[in-house]
Amino acid sequence: MPGSAARSRRARRARRRATGPAEQPATRELVSCSLESARQGVLHQDYGTAFVHYLLVLNLAPVLKDVASESFRFTLFKWASELHALGRVQDLLGCYEQALELFPDDEVIVNSMGEHLFRMGFRDEAAAQFHKALKLRPDFAEARENFHRVSNWLVERWHFLMLNDHSRNRLYQLAIERAVRQGRTTVLDIGTGTGILGMCAKKAGASEVFACELSKTMYELACEVVQANGMADSIQIVHMKSLEMQIPRDIPARVSLVVTETVDAGLLGEGIVESLIHAWKHLLLPPPPESRSSPSQTGRVIPASATVFAMAVECPDIRRHHRLCVSAVGGLDLSAAGDVCSPVNSPVVSGELWEPYSTDRLSRLRGGLTSLTHPCRLMDIDFNNLQELEGLCSRETAQVRVPVVEDGVLDALAMWFQLQLDQENIISTGPHEDTCWEQAIYPVQGPLDFKVQRHDELLVEVSCQDTYLRLCCVAVVRDSQTFRLDGAEGGVCVASAVGPEGELCSALAGLHTHTHTHTPPHPFTLECSEISLLNNLTYHDSFRVAMDTLLTSLGSARGSRGSEVAGGGSSEPFYVLDVSEGFSVLSLMAARAGLDSSGSGSVRAYSSVEKEQHQDLLRLLAHTNGVEENALEFWLTHVEDDSTRLQRPGSEKLWSAIILDCIEPCGLTRQGLMEKATLARCLLEDGGRIFPERIVVHGLLVESDALLQESAVQGVAPTLGFNIAPFINHFTVPVHVFLDLNTLVCSHLSEPVELFDLHLMDSTANYTSRSTRVRVSAPGRVTAIPFWYQIYLDTDTSVSTFCADSHWKQAAVVLQRPLLVNTGDWVTLSVHLHNSSLSISAVKEQRATPANGPVKEGDDDHAQGGFNGDGGGAC
Repeated sequence: MPGSAARSRRARRARRRATGPAEQPATRELVSCSLESARQGVLHQDYGTAFVHYLLVLNLAPVLKDVASESFRFTLFKWASELHALGRVQDLLGCYEQALELFPDDEVIVNSMGEHLFRMGFRDEAAAQFHKALKLRPDFAEARENFHRVSNWLVERWHFLMLNDHSRNRLYQLAIERAVRQGRTTVLDIGTGTGILGMCAKKAGASEVFACELSKTMYELACEVVQANGMADSIQIVHMKSLEMQIPRDIPARVSLVVTETVDAGLLGEGIVESLIHAWKHLLLPPPPESRSSPSQTGRVIPASATVFAMAVECPDIRRHHRLCVSAVGGLDLSAAGDVCSPVNSPVVSGELWEPYSTDRLSRLRGGLTSLTHPCRLMDIDFNNLQELEGLCSRETAQVRVPVVEDGVLDALAMWFQLQLDQENIISTGPHEDTCWEQAIYPVQGPLDFKVQRHDELLVEVSCQDTYLRLCCVAVVRDSQTFRLDGAEGGVCVASAVGPEGELCSALAGLHTHTHTHTPPHPFTLECSEISLLNNLTYHDSFRVAMDTLLTSLGSARGSRGSEVAGGGSSEPFYVLDVSEGFSVLSLMAARAGLDSSGSGSVRAYSSVEKEQHQDLLRLLAHTNGVEENALEFWLTHVEDDSTRLQRPGSEKLWSAIILDCIEPCGLTRQGLMEKATLARCLLEDGGRIFPERIVVHGLLVESDALLQESAVQGVAPTLGFNIAPFINHFTVPVHVFLDLNTLVCSHLSEPVELFDLHLMDSTANYTSRSTRVRVSAPGRVTAIPFWYQIYLDTDTSVSTFCADSHWKQAAVVLQRPLLVNTGDWVTLSVHLHNSSLSISAVKEQRATPANGPVKEGDDDHAQGGFNGDGGGAC
């Protein structure tokens, strides 16, 4: 009988509980021996054995759960970490299932299981565990942070922007209503998201509505939304890609209308072409022939077509993220690196590393931009023409000539499009439109600072490959002469700015047959954030000053102690470890500083870069900067486990300096920062230092509707009459990252204030919470608290993450309930530190009265949010 075995096991467990160990001497002795074995296993770090014994003890003697729960948790987490490192996924999950049988309501175990699931890529399952942990304990800060972190993966922020884009929503609704009125009453919504377009079709009178959604989270959300709006019986949603749908398994027959918005900033990046080719062949009625026929017997797609536009721009902010713009940083000569480029639109990068374009709002780029050409129309795509869609990827590359109307440096092509939903309704994603879409950026990966002039012509190649739209500016035509930017034949290959002087220099350079430069065999590729970091002169120059100061101090201290090595005649080297994430030249700068330290001692520097190409670049730069091979090594070749990077340089040696990567490019502190600092302090020699030694968090009060639009569906009115907000707003994340406060549309309601101190060198100066009173300088609604950092490399040297050439972005806590304030009001910001994670809450104070002084207002004027980096994707 099904389930009989399970019932039998439950019955045996019930009998054991009823009898109890006290009434069974043999069982009592077994429990006692197993408990001692578990403790010995923990003592000797044999966590697998200890875990098995704890399971036996707690199954035989449930009365011991309260006293043994902490030890059991500790053992479980240690054993799970070992299993994860060994890749034993099934065993790991089995351990958590066994643990949750014993402690089904233990929110700490539930949350820990979610963390492991997230690390292994099971994001939907991880979200369910974090959500369960929060239900068990609503004030569980760690589970809340994990849920917010996974929510960023599961529900993209653009879902909120789209639902808040009333014009976009209304235009889609009008187009769908018009199509249904014309007789197209069987509808398939591809990539349904929240289900809004499918519900529009049903509300317009469609007889049958089907929808598909690949994301499990969004599929479940759409089902909830449709159920709440009373359409569960009339809209059938399937959890799959449209490419996998079949008739009659998934839908009974071909439909007469497909609606979709599977378009990204680059138009084709979400696979709309492939989806529609499959739909026309397998799911959609054929298009209408030239003769008149009933709409119910023919197929149609919304959107009907798209038109692509582009223009060339000069933009320093784009340039510094995609090309190396400096020849030296912090005393290092970088000229040997050659043309360093990003993987975006790069001609030398292929495979998974290649990216077709980046995205941004042109109106929010730091420093603005200059339009070098007028917007030009590049191509039209008819989504209702199967032959055109099939031929799109096989079509020959088109070349478009674009006149230059403004002098400037050619940095990128910016692209946007118009969606013709039908003959009457058009959506534009242009840079001057109030739209939820960003624009696609195709950086020009050619010669640095190539200047174009009025009356030049750009040769732009347009193609569709791998379902992506590709734009590439390959040449400039000037006075009937073609200057190639891609190194191809058929014109003059440009190596620098074109002009009489440039041509003369190029000719003279060609006469030299002997050179002492070390030109790399191929261009080096760095991530956009790594290139931006390398272009940050202020940060590297500040580090050089701080490193020189430390080496001088340590050299003087050693000299006064007479610490020369006997018989060697030379000082013990200074050991410097750089554990920065990604590419960093700080270790090389430290090694180079040893050459300039006036005899205070040589430097043995260790870099933690992992990629072979990064190591090759550091070796090349070391050679051209006079750094000997043994002065720069790669630390990961010296450690057995990548997770234990922080350890001694040798059994009897300590570090003179440890460089920690504290702030992520997105504007958050890195996860586990304070724990890493604690370990690093134990590895320093006397007088050694952690860089940075201190981080100060700054913030201010702002009113920003833009941040609200990106954080949740706004307003109390239903979206197009549908109840959607309560369901998707469940995935609201209170912290927004990758902000640029220089261009954020907002009103400042206070002056910047110091919010919190993180002391990495002096642990006695740290605290877990701090409150700061902020005086309101302008009336408005406090909707967010943007924050940034002042990074103190030492007492006298610091850099800000909010400055002109910062490679860091800023972040902001968005308040769940805005605070209405007037000039002169006071707002108390409370910051709390827990496990390297900071959270901020805001409370408005009542105006002081002579009798009672300041009084805090109630819950209606209180809001909070937490922030912490995701540690490269791990919870």
